[in-house]
Amino acid sequence: MWVVWNNIVAIARRELQSYFASPFAYAIAGIFWLLSGFFFVVVLLGPEGIISQVAARDQLGITNPPIDVPYQFISIFLNLIGSLSLFLLPMLSMGLYAEERKRGTLELLATSPVTNWAVAIGKLLGVVIFFLTLTLPFIAFEAIAFSASTPPAAYTVLFLGHLGLVLMAASVLSIGMFISSLTDSTILAAILTFALMLLLWVADLLVNSIGGPIGATIGHLSLIRHYTNLIQGKLDTSALLLFASYIVLGIFLTAQSIETFRYQRS
Repeated sequence: MWVVWNNIVAIARRELQSYFASPFAYAIAGIFWLLSGFFFVVVLLGPEGIISQVAARDQLGITNPPIDVPYQFISIFLNLIGSLSLFLLPMLSMGLYAEERKRGTLELLATSPVTNWAVAIGKLLGVVIFFLTLTLPFIAFEAIAFSASTPPAAYTVLFLGHLGLVLMAASVLSIGMFISSLTDSTILAAILTFALMLLLWVADLLVNSIGGPIGATIGHLSLIRHYTNLIQGKLDTSALLLFASYIVLGIFLTAQSIETFRYQRS
């Protein structure tokens, strides 16, 4: 067991180093930080931002119902970040295996003594850690902004919101990793991942048009429904189970895909 864990950590470190050595990854990070910083300022401090709305209410003498600024900000801001991540995550996952196929190293990886499960978990862990580093700046900004709120902000809302963001990202990256294992084209992998995630993101919109048990089932698969519950501070166990299911499914399908590749080459 200890050997397997060491293999997973080694693969995750290798994957993480490849991102920090890639100019493309830095370009993605720069765009993500630029847009997320813009959203942060607009939502909190913009002319139509939350603080401006609270100030306008105070000038008019409106005090009821009171506005929970940290809660409102987290709900709006993380919803925007989730939508932005829908475009970002396929670009991070597209090269997880497609690049290995293109360079001809996938065969070496498939025939190595490291199990397919360990490789898949290690690669996923590496890219999730990289995404987590992208979120650190605005987590720090949120903590600074919330430290000045009166009454003090409920940091459980902040924690659950970012937990939902990381779990949603891990789900998308896991499925994207499987799609990446099927092709040597990174562009095709990114497009297919984006299309599938967009379908799962808006699945909740299909519930009303379909209705019945089928519509309810499709609605339960929706990423946005469960993500919204978490960023609103609701500890939704069904959301946690759904994201965990997507993560495990992606790892399982990836391992089976590489096993099929290994069988074809043997």
